[in-house]
Amino acid sequence: MSAADPAACDAAPDAAALAALAERHGTPLYVYDVGRVATRAARLRAAFGGRVSLSYAVKANPHGGVLSGLRGLVETLDVSSLGEFRRAVAAGWQPGEISFTGPGKRPPELSESIGAGLGELVIEHPAEARAADAIARAAGRVQDVLVRITPPAVPRGFGDTMAGRPVPFGIDAEDAVPALREIATLPGLRLTGLHFYSGTQCLSAPAIAANYRIFHDLSAQLCAATGLIPARLVFGAGMGIPYHETDAPLDLPALGAEASADLDRMRGVPQLAGAAVALELGRYLVGPAGWLLTRVIAVKHSRGHRILICDAGLNNHLAAAGRFGMVLHRNYRMSAPLAEGQAEPQDVFGPLCTSLDRLASGVMLPPLEPGGLIAIHMSGAYGLTASPTGFISHPVPGEVVI
Repeated sequence: MSAADPAACDAAPDAAALAALAERHGTPLYVYDVGRVATRAARLRAAFGGRVSLSYAVKANPHGGVLSGLRGLVETLDVSSLGEFRRAVAAGWQPGEISFTGPGKRPPELSESIGAGLGELVIEHPAEARAADAIARAAGRVQDVLVRITPPAVPRGFGDTMAGRPVPFGIDAEDAVPALREIATLPGLRLTGLHFYSGTQCLSAPAIAANYRIFHDLSAQLCAATGLIPARLVFGAGMGIPYHETDAPLDLPALGAEASADLDRMRGVPQLAGAAVALELGRYLVGPAGWLLTRVIAVKHSRGHRILICDAGLNNHLAAAGRFGMVLHRNYRMSAPLAEGQAEPQDVFGPLCTSLDRLASGVMLPPLEPGGLIAIHMSGAYGLTASPTGFISHPVPGEVVI
């Protein structure tokens, strides 16, 4: 398959290469392929016909090698803590290329990031705006800010949602007009645009496009009510990835065609005509470009089930264990590099002393023996740093960038 083929981009790398990495670095081991990230970014830009820029959400994967590799692939980074801000700067990003989002920013975080020359501060509530205003004025700065708006609804079938209900994120759309007016008067802040984020992990192109239309409409309504002429609109992309064998990948060309037509129509609104639009995304770029490698420690049979006990567990990959926002556990895509034999259903557990440490139930793999290698796909996002690595004090897995 060619590199432009979505299936080629989402498949595991060469099995022998994975096995060599596991042999060299040991397991558990995360492997991240920045070349595949580059391919995914290029396909995304092509689908939208150059109408959008890209902002990477660092929380998806803050590894320094990944952040360095993203230079030239995305225009900006979005961080959610001072720790992520420092990681981004250490990876070669300028503070002015970084935005800072999150509902619980602390005064020291605001002081250091604003003082360092933060590009954009994303305001989540009016009290935060007042605090940032005082800090910016004390630093002799006028800080560019976006105001995060929480829409009142999301389209049917969207996926994991963060709108249409009480949430700690952003300012509710119905309360936004007075908040925007107040923020616009603060002398230490420069209101440059709006930020929208309704949810994530959606695999339906029509639902994502409909969500963007909600963002368009809210932008037009709020600008008409406040007189704001935004320089920048940031849309939480919401694009999902096919974690499970039964998932159909997002139809990116269909999404690009529908969303591009809507973006062109948005340009007909005078106050929005000059606004640059950025898609903020994380897992869609890096999720399929990462794998967790784990070795089988022991094999046992229990009440008719063949059980593989591995050196990686929920302490290394909480999401694969179904403990990171998943209501019902479904197996991540898995493969067994270099293993031979007819695939059969097997249960995969980690090494922890808890029944929660189950990575897969009835996953189809060759009959692995101790020492056998398993690759857990779709692990480039929300893997290691989203997991309780301190639980039972096992060593932290290695990470390599290829």
